[in-house]
Amino acid sequence: MRMGYFPGCSLEGTAREYDESIRAIAPLVGWELEEVADWNCCGASAAHCLNHKLALALPARILALAEKAGLEEILVPCSACFNRLAGTRRELRDDPHLRAEISELIELEFTGRSKVVHVLTALSQLDQGALAAKFTAPFHRKVACYYGCYLTRPGLISTCRRAEDPQEMDELMRAAGAEPIDWAFKVECCGAGLSVTRVDVVADLSGRIVEDAARRGAEAIVVACPMCHSNLDLRRPEIERSRRHAYPMPVLYLTQVIGLAMGLTERSLGLHRHFVPVRFAEREAGTTDAKAPVAVGTGAGEH
Repeated sequence: MRMGYFPGCSLEGTAREYDESIRAIAPLVGWELEEVADWNCCGASAAHCLNHKLALALPARILALAEKAGLEEILVPCSACFNRLAGTRRELRDDPHLRAEISELIELEFTGRSKVVHVLTALSQLDQGALAAKFTAPFHRKVACYYGCYLTRPGLISTCRRAEDPQEMDELMRAAGAEPIDWAFKVECCGAGLSVTRVDVVADLSGRIVEDAARRGAEAIVVACPMCHSNLDLRRPEIERSRRHAYPMPVLYLTQVIGLAMGLTERSLGLHRHFVPVRFAEREAGTTDAKAPVAVGTGAGEH
């Protein structure tokens, strides 16, 4: 299936491993990804705080370029990028006068034909029986599925059916062989962009998330957002100082777990790039799957 692909800024920098894991699983799940040519930053979490029209123009240009290329759907991995693109598409489709103004500003016609799809939604919409058949190396570990803010808010563009207790990622993890835990922080905020200006706030908010996941027996936290991954992974030293406790539990992208369950190599999925590193070993003798991967946080990662 041909799909447009908008990696966004994070996936070419701090979340390079997310991009690598998506490109690794794409042919196995039937995605033919075509990167949107000449794409620009979507404005992230900053532009809409400064200038409303700029915050619309940046995503609108990406969408207009996708339309021009004949791409009916755009796969967007970053939850913040998805929020900006999907929100802009909805606002401009609902307001013809604003749509015309933004089209003139970006010097491209925008109609809203190209649909914006998050990776979580795209995976959930696959034939689940066919997907499950590809999981030849089940990921037999307890995981905390962390959705954060952008996958469930605002409701008009949410990727999840249940805002307070989403299940889409949990269902995919079960299919991949994992055991999602029942926990209290799956949609709580990690601190988002405050990671730059108020590390103390992020250490507190993300620390509560990590602590609850660990207390309930999770062996890994699974995310689908580069900002969430950064706050839970990169900021682990600050979290541990704040909580006065060490948490070796790694943070994996949804697509990395999917890839591991399909038997792909750790390196092809970018696991060596994590700040809380991940190593994989064979399960103990006598368990159900003696060769299933085991995720264990081990120390400083390679980038």
